[in-house]
Amino acid sequence: MQGSPNLPEVAVVPPPNLAGWRQRVRLAENSIVVAALAVMVALPVAEIALRATVHGGVPASVPVVQHLVLIVGMMGGAIAARDNRLLALSTVSKWFHGRALSTVQIVSAGFAAAVSVTLAFAGGQFALSVRTLGRSLGWGVPVWLAQCVLVVGFVLITGRLLWHASERAGGRAIAFVLAAGLLAVAQWAPVDPAVLRVPALIALLIATVCGAPVFTALGGAALILLWSGGEPIASVPLKHYQLTVNPMLPSIPLFTLAGYFLAEGGAARRLVRLFQAWFGGVRGGPAIVTAIVCAFFTSFTGASGVTILALGGLLLPVLLAAGFRERSAIGLLTGAGSLGLLFPPCLPPILYSIIASSGGETSVSMQDMFKGGLLPGIVLVALTAGWGMLAAPKRDSGVARPPFAWREARAALWEAKWELLVPVVALTALFGGYATPVEAAALTALYAFAVETLIHRDLSFPRDTARVMTECGLLIGGVLLILGVALGFTHYLIDAQIPDRGVEWVTGMISSKWLFLLVLCLFLLVVGCLMDVYSAIVVVVPLLIPLGNAYGIHPIHLGVIFLANLELGFLTPPVGMNLFLASYRFNKPLGEVARAALPMLGVLLIGVLLITYVPAMTTWLPQLWR
Repeated sequence: MQGSPNLPEVAVVPPPNLAGWRQRVRLAENSIVVAALAVMVALPVAEIALRATVHGGVPASVPVVQHLVLIVGMMGGAIAARDNRLLALSTVSKWFHGRALSTVQIVSAGFAAAVSVTLAFAGGQFALSVRTLGRSLGWGVPVWLAQCVLVVGFVLITGRLLWHASERAGGRAIAFVLAAGLLAVAQWAPVDPAVLRVPALIALLIATVCGAPVFTALGGAALILLWSGGEPIASVPLKHYQLTVNPMLPSIPLFTLAGYFLAEGGAARRLVRLFQAWFGGVRGGPAIVTAIVCAFFTSFTGASGVTILALGGLLLPVLLAAGFRERSAIGLLTGAGSLGLLFPPCLPPILYSIIASSGGETSVSMQDMFKGGLLPGIVLVALTAGWGMLAAPKRDSGVARPPFAWREARAALWEAKWELLVPVVALTALFGGYATPVEAAALTALYAFAVETLIHRDLSFPRDTARVMTECGLLIGGVLLILGVALGFTHYLIDAQIPDRGVEWVTGMISSKWLFLLVLCLFLLVVGCLMDVYSAIVVVVPLLIPLGNAYGIHPIHLGVIFLANLELGFLTPPVGMNLFLASYRFNKPLGEVARAALPMLGVLLIGVLLITYVPAMTTWLPQLWR
């Protein structure tokens, strides 16, 4: 995640005990996230055990787990804001310096704070409206009290946005005045709010370019459109709440937690050793290792960039030692960093199934999405490995290839046996009918925790596990902030009948299904390089589902096309996310990384076109495996 760049240190004498107070707040916030994730793991696993033994269950465990997602999301978002790691589309530090940089940071922070405090106010309105209904989520906890986490989270985020506006008190004061002025104009301007719609959206765009976080860009757009249209702004936190308590959503933070345990432990080293022992002796063997290991990790960590950051430093020396040119090695790692996006239990297919089914017109199950993505995912991995084999040095290049050694292969297999069982545990629970998707995710997270802390002891308990869980909560919080407000923005689009108008316009312009698929791929390529995968799913999928239905495209096929194109968008210059991450990880200029990734972009484009124009590749397994 990108945060605003740090300004030079300014000598400021803190008030007495301020450092200790901050430390206690930090520890309390981290502890809340760790405890919430721990309970989210424990309750579903207890459900599985009780169902198998006494045919009972934990009372109210499902709504409690759903509302714990809300707590993790808002407190994780507050931690991301605290650590200045909220995702932003703009990297202003590369454009401005000195006083100009300070100015744009203050402007972006002021706008972002105004949006965030408005979301807090709207969340309070929503919670108070629910309070009158007298509902309880279980264990004697009223629903409205849990919903107050929305208010607390956005208030904390507002304060931290203002704090990070500047290193100087004067800069923070200016950002505060700017935020207050914007709120005053919205509340007391003597003009029709509809007149202010376009100027407000332009101002928001400027703030986004200056570095305002993504969630304030999408949330601000939703608030402006609803406010200027005379609609209640409480619908934004309402949609945020409905998303976070969706019955399927807890599987996202739980599978992410499993991926974080694996990435922070020694799983990467053991898996690289395993596949290197089995495939390292063939031409391009390290490329095969890279494709398989990256796909494995991305399937558990999602499209969060963890794969490149966690494996880049481990795999690059392996590729260079095998004789790969540095440019080819960096290009391969940059392209392979998003492989696995279509494999279970990766997060984007789960989210796609949730969003695609939320409108009521289309029903897409998580299991069918994973079945549909299996063969296309294998094709993309095979194409990546194949390109790596072609880029590998020839036999007469003078680079020695290690001979296959059965003893080393067997030892590596034995050492990595517990990690190899992780997908077995996840898939057996997910597809075997033994557990719900949330229970399967909780079981997988518990298994990954046990492997890395109790069996291999790569992570110490509780110090390392608390750190890993906090980092996971930070990522989930940043993502859920974007998803929640993006759903509010989507709500406005649907309410304004934008999808229906889009269907009429596109079908009037394009009569051929195959031409539409080509235009769709080009459109999604642009979306993939401009938006992160999660906000793209929430904002774009509700617009595409009616179009897919109009052209007779199976919703699973449409979903796989969508995700495969976003995977390709990660490599698309100039702003593909993998390019930035690889530039950071390998300490190379962005232009150099982009040129290195161009061959992989072409290879994966071939795969995406195959997926798009051969529907049977996607629909065959879901129809066969029912």
